[in-house]
Amino acid sequence: MILLLDLLTTAAMLFIVTAGLMMIFGVMKIVNFAHSSLLTLGGYAAYVVTQLKLSPWLSWPLALITGAVVGMAVESLIVRPLYKRPLDAILATWGLGIVIGQLIVIGFGREVKFADMPLQGTWSIAGVDYSAYRLLLIPVALGLCVVLMLLLNGTRFGVKTRAVIMNEDLASGLGIRSGRIRFITFSLGAGLGALAGTLITPLSSLDPGMGLPWLVSAFMLVMVSGHSMLSLLLTCLVFGACQVMVSTYANPVLGGLTIAVLAALTLRVRPEGFSRG
Repeated sequence: MILLLDLLTTAAMLFIVTAGLMMIFGVMKIVNFAHSSLLTLGGYAAYVVTQLKLSPWLSWPLALITGAVVGMAVESLIVRPLYKRPLDAILATWGLGIVIGQLIVIGFGREVKFADMPLQGTWSIAGVDYSAYRLLLIPVALGLCVVLMLLLNGTRFGVKTRAVIMNEDLASGLGIRSGRIRFITFSLGAGLGALAGTLITPLSSLDPGMGLPWLVSAFMLVMVSGHSMLSLLLTCLVFGACQVMVSTYANPVLGGLTIAVLAALTLRVRPEGFSRG
């Protein structure tokens, strides 16, 4: 039972961390390499709330708003001029991530810090006591997936977004303001990235480089999943399960490489990933 719960909670964390990156890649076809710094930014939002002795639950909206505001500024000043130059956009977001990381170091130092956990204690499931907060991340991930799927598939914004994904020139010809769609999408994706950071921070320590280890896994999961949130959720479940199994029965170091190896093999056999067919 503990192994099963580890599988489910790991998959939930992977989805939460990757959802914001998926939002940006699905619409803009740009991999936001500043995503790791947004995760870190969200983590420090949780730390600030802890230092102010406020309710840890307040870190969730604080991180979401902070990330969205940063995303607005980044999209307007840095990414917007590079829409037609995706390689330059990747390099720009990578450099931006370094800048954000250094600003965090200046503001908070390099020391390892900790944030309070919103939900303490354990829950008993089938006679097994398990971290209540880790279990909470499962419905959070499922809820986030449902909300994003409804947003992209059941609203006018979603219809316009799909139009931009399929054919931006045609969408613009039909009167859809693709620039606004990109602005909203990037801001939302950045907000989700920071929210993910504050969600995972209570489960580990916090330092200026905390988001970097997650970036490789998130990048690989996005490449395999394409632009489908449901596909991303299923990919996180399968790849996360493999990671936990390898870490448990083989070696934790090998477990950390599992997602990258599986993604590389998947893309070798199926270059389009799991989002089609």
